[in-house]
Amino acid sequence: MSSEVSIRVSEVGKCFPIYARPHHRLLQMLSVGEAKHRWYNEFHALSRVSFEIHKGETVGIMGRNGSGKSTLLQIICGTLAPSSGQVEVNGRVAALLELGAGFNPEFTGRENVFLNGTLLGLSRQEIEAKLDEILAFADIGQFVDQPVKSYSSGMYIRLAFAVAINVSPDILVVDEALSVGDEAFQRKCFARIEKIRNQGATILFVSHSAGTVLELCNRAIMLDGGELLAVGAPKEVVSRYQKLLYAPTEMAEGIRERYRKELHVSVMSSGAEPSRPIAHDGIALAPTSDVPDAYYDPGLRSRSELRFESQGAAVEDPHLETLGGQRVNVVRSGTEYVFCYTAAFNRPSTGVRFGMLIKSVSGLELGGGVTSSSLDAIDVVEPGSSITVRFRFRCLLAPGTYFLNAGIRGRIGEEETFLDRVVDATIFRVLPDPGRLATGFVDFHVQPQIEILASGGVS
Repeated sequence: MSSEVSIRVSEVGKCFPIYARPHHRLLQMLSVGEAKHRWYNEFHALSRVSFEIHKGETVGIMGRNGSGKSTLLQIICGTLAPSSGQVEVNGRVAALLELGAGFNPEFTGRENVFLNGTLLGLSRQEIEAKLDEILAFADIGQFVDQPVKSYSSGMYIRLAFAVAINVSPDILVVDEALSVGDEAFQRKCFARIEKIRNQGATILFVSHSAGTVLELCNRAIMLDGGELLAVGAPKEVVSRYQKLLYAPTEMAEGIRERYRKELHVSVMSSGAEPSRPIAHDGIALAPTSDVPDAYYDPGLRSRSELRFESQGAAVEDPHLETLGGQRVNVVRSGTEYVFCYTAAFNRPSTGVRFGMLIKSVSGLELGGGVTSSSLDAIDVVEPGSSITVRFRFRCLLAPGTYFLNAGIRGRIGEEETFLDRVVDATIFRVLPDPGRLATGFVDFHVQPQIEILASGGVS
């Protein structure tokens, strides 16, 4: 990473006029002086945002929907003009801002490669020299000679990304466009992004994935409501973002105000963006491996619950507890917890057993358990019975958000089926752990060992 500045954003603001009626836009144009302002309201998408990104850095921008992330990227790329402030960009920029940006829908894919490459500053000869590599990366086959208006969203993004990463950019700017690609293509894209980063390019991208930001980035930026609330090490910014994201509504503004003060204190004391959290007294806090105790956040609720049709039983009150019986949904990795629910029966049921499953936000099934095999199931449960089900487990998961499924199985005739099942019955979050060395979703307690056979300056 160099001390040379690739991107400097200074007090940037962006205000959009909002019209209550379509004809108010015309009336504003025809009005003079202060009378213009009566025909619209102002929406401030960005407000006094300032930061610097140095050559060779990879910086992730995090924030909730509507926080101003895409607007900021468009201003940096020059497709939007700021209402106030200045932006300085040093180097060739390749941008992937939105699906199909820079493409002519009537042109074929091949023709759009030349059009897009020209817009990015390449000569026809340079594009021809890179054409085979671009088309090989896009991998859209014979569709390259079809009009792009006939492309699927995945084909659009394949071709657009293939062009963007093959122009040898000094600065690569990527919005959330990659989310439309399939998993294999996303892995291919991130591998290429890492290669570009290793070649010394500056990379700026928007992501909602904490894992991606932690894995790829040197620094991270958090926006909320058009304001810059945090700049610093990815782990610190991700932790703050998650705290704000899952905060109860009545606490969110207090958290934002604290972040504003901490950012202001840091900038005033150092003259630059903060790289570490700042205490309320203005003293920088040293990195710590301490992780807060588990607790219950009433604002953290599953909004994707799906209940199967009941066949004589019902899952009630699914929740997570500590071993001492305290209800929690924000937990620590490495600690044991209990997933509990009540099974209520309103008709005779046979061959009964119970289960649970932990899933990632994307739906990946990470693991679970059942109370017995089908051979050892409860023979008969009478109507009116209630059974408390408890699954004790050790949380070995990476920091992030997860969902729990609950299910009751039994026999109807000769077939075992779900008597009741609740998908995404409850949600829980694993707290960030700055001292974590494990990678991936699950901590397998890997014990690394290295042996230096010949020292050539290892220290």
